[in-house]
Amino acid sequence: MANANIHSSAVVEPGARLGDGVTIGPFCVVGGDVELGDGVQLVSHVVVAGRTTVGARTRIFPFASIGHQPQDLKFKGEPSTLSIGTDCLIREGVTMNPGTAGGGMVTTVGDGCAFLANSHVGHDCRVGNNVIFSNNVMLAGHCNVGDYAIIGGGAAVIQFARVGPHAFVGGMSGLEHDLIPYGMALGNRAYLSGLNIIGLQRRGFTRAQIHDLRRAYRLMFAAEGTLMERVEDVAAEFKDHPIVIEIVEFIREGGKRSLCTPRNAAEA
Repeated sequence: MANANIHSSAVVEPGARLGDGVTIGPFCVVGGDVELGDGVQLVSHVVVAGRTTVGARTRIFPFASIGHQPQDLKFKGEPSTLSIGTDCLIREGVTMNPGTAGGGMVTTVGDGCAFLANSHVGHDCRVGNNVIFSNNVMLAGHCNVGDYAIIGGGAAVIQFARVGPHAFVGGMSGLEHDLIPYGMALGNRAYLSGLNIIGLQRRGFTRAQIHDLRRAYRLMFAAEGTLMERVEDVAAEFKDHPIVIEIVEFIREGGKRSLCTPRNAAEA
C-alpha cells in the first residue's frame, strides 16, 4: 500500500493487496480478499468485493460492481473467485460475478478486454483475451467467449453458450446457440449470417486465409448431407489450414447448446 494513491473517502479493508501505483478514487470500496495489480485505477464509486484479482493497469469506472456474490439462487457462500486480466477497460455500471460450486468455482476474464457501460459477465464464465462487450451486453452464467470476440450493444447470450474466437454478435441479438469461431450472428433469436469478414481484415488475416474460410464455410453449411458429415468432409479437405480446423474442432467438441446455423441457404 505504500505506493498506492488512496482518496480519503475510499474504504480499503484490512487484508486487501495493492500493487505499485494503484489509484483508488473517491468513494470506492475494496474488500479484504481483493488483489489489485500494479497500476490499477478505480476512478470513483467502484466496489470490488469477494475473492477478486484485478490485473495490472486495468481501469474501472464509476458504479462498477466487481466480485459480489453470483446471481445464482443455488449459491451458498462457497469461496469462489473472479479473476480479471491485465490492461482491461471496465466502464460505468459494469457487473462481474465470481464462480459457483456448480460451475468450477471461478469466473475468468482475459487480458486487454473492454467492457462498455452496464455490461454484465455472469458467474462461471470464461472470457478470453481482447474481447469487446458493447453497452448493455448480457452474458449469462457458464458461457465461454473466445479471444477477439465482439458482442454488440444490448445483445444477450444464453447460459452455457460458447462464442468462438474472432466471432461477432450483432447489437440487440439474442444468442441461444453456440457461435462458431470467425462467425457472425444477427437477430433475435440469432442466426448465423456469415463470417466476420471485416473483423478478420482488421486483424490482419490474409486474403488467402479469408478465401479458405469462405470456401470451408460454404461447404460446412451446404444443404447436402448432415452437418457432421459435412464437417468431416471439410476436415479432410482443409487439414492443412489451421483456422478452418479451429472451426472443425469447435463443432466436434460440442457443448450444452446446439450450433447457431444459417437461417436459409442464401446465408451459407
